Amino acid sequence: MSTTKKIAGAALAAALGVTTLAACGGDAEDKSAGASDAPKSKNVTLVSHDSFNVTDTVLKEFEQQSGYTVKVLKSGDAGAALNQEILTKGSPRGDVFFGVDNTLLSRALDNGIFTPYEAKGLGEVKPEFHLDKEHRVTPIDSGDICVNYDKQYFADKKLAPPQTLDDLIKPEYKNLLVTENAATSSPGLGFLLASVGKYGEEGWKDYWSKLKANGVEVVDGWEQAYNERFSGSAGGKKAKGDRPLVVSYASSPPVEVLYADPQPADAPTGVSTGTCFRQTEFAGLLKGAKNEEGGKALLDFLISKKFQEDMPLQMFVNPVTKDAALPELFTKHGVVIEKPEAVTPDAIAKNREQWVKAWTSTVVK
Repeated sequence: MSTTKKIAGAALAAALGVTTLAACGGDAEDKSAGASDAPKSKNVTLVSHDSFNVTDTVLKEFEQQSGYTVKVLKSGDAGAALNQEILTKGSPRGDVFFGVDNTLLSRALDNGIFTPYEAKGLGEVKPEFHLDKEHRVTPIDSGDICVNYDKQYFADKKLAPPQTLDDLIKPEYKNLLVTENAATSSPGLGFLLASVGKYGEEGWKDYWSKLKANGVEVVDGWEQAYNERFSGSAGGKKAKGDRPLVVSYASSPPVEVLYADPQPADAPTGVSTGTCFRQTEFAGLLKGAKNEEGGKALLDFLISKKFQEDMPLQMFVNPVTKDAALPELFTKHGVVIEKPEAVTPDAIAKNREQWVKAWTSTVVK
């Protein structure tokens, strides 16, 4: 999931202000530095956006079983990280790149930065996530960008929270929604794509004109939208945000519960399930990787049951494999988005820039 996050992005730990990794990459680097006599081929480097995370014990188990030492190189948000790999094509900074999502997938594939590899266990990945038949990338996780709502606000007002994109332009929800800028934010772009998926090329701009007339507020990124302007988050309460609707993620309510002290019995926020766009994140073996075999082993690990089941509470995204179980926090406080809006990677690649320009002209200017 690209980062804002990101969602993201879809990696939500960073987006929700949770700092849980850097130690993982750091531990691996310390171990590598201390083992000066270890052959270089035993180091495998994962290049990622800032939201990559894994439990230290899970990573160490992979290292012990495979004989490889994993180094994690974090490189900003997903777009920035991908740009660096395109610029260094053929002489990559690592062996595997993680974090390209379906909004950026065609760009990555068109630039030829990956070597095809069919990862072990790929048959366990659900069919809907197989977007590259040549196996240049491997699906790793998915997450849904959705409008979240402040339950207390709507209960106090005795007003039903909106559930669909159509609801958001109704007069009873005037001046209630804050969203991120589609030109600068992964969830902002995802929400724009949700409208394209719902209303098509002919109708999405008209929808945004109506949303603007209904008082939608646009801010630069997720952090400002969720933690400053949204009334339902812990950060929002401190900042006295006055917008009870925000573009965030379907996994935001479980995160609110996990990091509350004390933990509430119910999540304070809900998800408008008819407003969502699904992001899928991929990883690929970088062309010119110094350690191809280590990179292949790392890709196998990323779709293993062990990593897939660890991932939800580390990056707040959903596993893509059939055999991975969700933690109770997700099943109790999360929601399943049955029919998210979708736009094909090819359509996104072809139209993304013009859609964002048209959106900016319609909503921001």
